[in-house]
Amino acid sequence: MTALLLQILTGLAAASSLFLVASGLTVIFGVTRIVNFAHGSLTMLGAYLAWNILTLLPRDPLWFVAGVVLAALVVGVIGLLLETALLRRLYRLPELLQLLATFGVVLMVQDIALWIWGAEERTLPRPAWLRASVNILGERFPLFDLILIGVAPLVLGGLFLLLYRTRWGRLIRAATQDRDMLAALGVNERWLFASVFALGSALAGLGGALMLPGGSANLGMDLALIVDAFVVVVVGGLGSITGAYLAAVLIALMQTFGIALFPKITLVLIFLVMGVVLAVRPHGLLGRALPQAHGSALEFPLVRPASGALHLLALAGLCVLLVAPFVLGPYLLSVLTEALVLMLFAASLHFMMGPGGMPSFGHAAWFGIGAYVAALSAASLLMSAAMLVAMLTAGVLALLVGALVVRLSGVYMAMLTLAFAQIVWAAASQLVEVTGGDNGILGVRAASWAQDAQVFYWVVLVLCLGATLLLRRVLFAPFGYALRAARDSTLRAEAIGIATYKVRAVGFAIAGAAAGLAGAVYAFQKGSVFPTYVSIPKSVDALLMVLLGGVQTITGPMIGALVYTGLYDVLLRSTDYWRLALGGIIVLLVLVFPRGIAGMAQRT
Repeated sequence: MTALLLQILTGLAAASSLFLVASGLTVIFGVTRIVNFAHGSLTMLGAYLAWNILTLLPRDPLWFVAGVVLAALVVGVIGLLLETALLRRLYRLPELLQLLATFGVVLMVQDIALWIWGAEERTLPRPAWLRASVNILGERFPLFDLILIGVAPLVLGGLFLLLYRTRWGRLIRAATQDRDMLAALGVNERWLFASVFALGSALAGLGGALMLPGGSANLGMDLALIVDAFVVVVVGGLGSITGAYLAAVLIALMQTFGIALFPKITLVLIFLVMGVVLAVRPHGLLGRALPQAHGSALEFPLVRPASGALHLLALAGLCVLLVAPFVLGPYLLSVLTEALVLMLFAASLHFMMGPGGMPSFGHAAWFGIGAYVAALSAASLLMSAAMLVAMLTAGVLALLVGALVVRLSGVYMAMLTLAFAQIVWAAASQLVEVTGGDNGILGVRAASWAQDAQVFYWVVLVLCLGATLLLRRVLFAPFGYALRAARDSTLRAEAIGIATYKVRAVGFAIAGAAAGLAGAVYAFQKGSVFPTYVSIPKSVDALLMVLLGGVQTITGPMIGALVYTGLYDVLLRSTDYWRLALGGIIVLLVLVFPRGIAGMAQRT
């Protein structure tokens, strides 16, 4: 009984930390509808700033509270500046462009933190009161964890009073329902949104500061925290503070008991919980269907055939690709070969995201499945057969997952794809006997006739460019028009006899098969496969390439893949702070060319 109670208390302490971060994200999304990927970066800054402040202050409890509050306030000011300088320019953009811009901020903040605090972890010296414990049924339990358990309900109560007992709170709740009507009534929505973002950022900073005594401030905590926070927000219901608290408690308790009972699935338990909840309640525990955005200045237009300018650009690009093996050295030829693989990867995501209207935060799952299946098959099959098996395996699995996923839409669907990708990543990391774990699978060799760099380049060019053009052909076939009809108006499409559910599921499977082929080719090109092929950054790479190029035509992701690979390679070789430069370029492109490179060419 005592052990059970201590496990529950440990879970509640973890839930408090998780809720503090997720509550800020919930408040921000509920009002601004910004998919703020940089929220984890604000939490990381809260931890680092708390370390700076608390190491200078006396070690007394009151000074600790003052330091934590000061760190949270500073992060709130940083969030206010971020909203004023950048994010308010994104409110009318589609959610995926918001994600792209805020991910650019994540890259920039990582290098800024590296420059200020260095690469080493920062741990807080713990005075006697932080090391103290209390006796619970004859067992010792950390005092600070008990304090942490009490913080979350206090914050929840404070947010409830703020939202339901003040005029500012009423304005916030009104903004979640109809922003345009609020503006028509004379409310300055700019300052309202700025104050909401400052509050959410302060909560993120508070969460980061309170994580410091039990852990450390480090450069890797931003992405890990934002994923967990997104899961909590989605499970609780977008915009629901109470739902976020219930979800944080549920997930933290599941993780706490999962470590003891099911250690093999600890990495994916949080995503299994999310998958089950969304399958039963598509809008989360206490969430509701999101209101439609009003007056959006930019929506993704219909995907249509490329203009004459894009045709000329594509023809010029094809000429460059044909000449490249004869003029490039081995290194640059290898970079171009990788760019061709990523071109197919980006085109496969575009197929489901643009024409299909099915956003995905976990498209790397199919890429990684293709890579692993090809690597495991290479020992007993010919290279061509291994690639075919990899493509079919990814396609079949995508069809099975798509049958569940395509019932959802928007952020809920994107998060469910992320859940599946994380499950695949955990399997790749933990099934050491099959996948090699973090050591990966090495020695994946291409066929003897294709081991020359130039020959392999021609193989990749034919496969990846051919598969990309095939996706284009499907896009402008009757199936492609049915897919777009299902995206634009499900009810009208069904009224004229289109089985929208089946069409979307098949479209999801086609995209998965194409990504699986890209992963298989990538495995033979690199000669190895690692769990990073299924990681979140790999999925984000695909999103970056699609959105940089533009979703208006199939040419967009092709251009985006080539540009992104070139930028990445140049910046990686030219500066140690390549994330700062790349993030700045991404943000600039979103602000100046929101329709992407190909989208701007299409308009001109």
